[in-house]
Amino acid sequence: MKTFVIIVHLITCILLVAIVVLQSGKTSGLSGALSGQSDNFMSKNKSHSLDARLARATKWIAGAFVLLTVALNIL
Repeated sequence: MKTFVIIVHLITCILLVAIVVLQSGKTSGLSGALSGQSDNFMSKNKSHSLDARLARATKWIAGAFVLLTVALNIL
């Protein structure tokens, strides 16, 4: 049982790192602030974008990571 939890934990770690690396930054830098690009079509449909899906996946995988870490400490 402990070996199975360790393997799932390692897979979760790898997925969490990959998802965090794939996410884009939350700010567009100085050029976006000066040109006012925050009010465009992409910002209005942000809930359907890849970044929104990656953010939701990050929350779920981070939760699984925490639960697996606690389970490994108990075992």
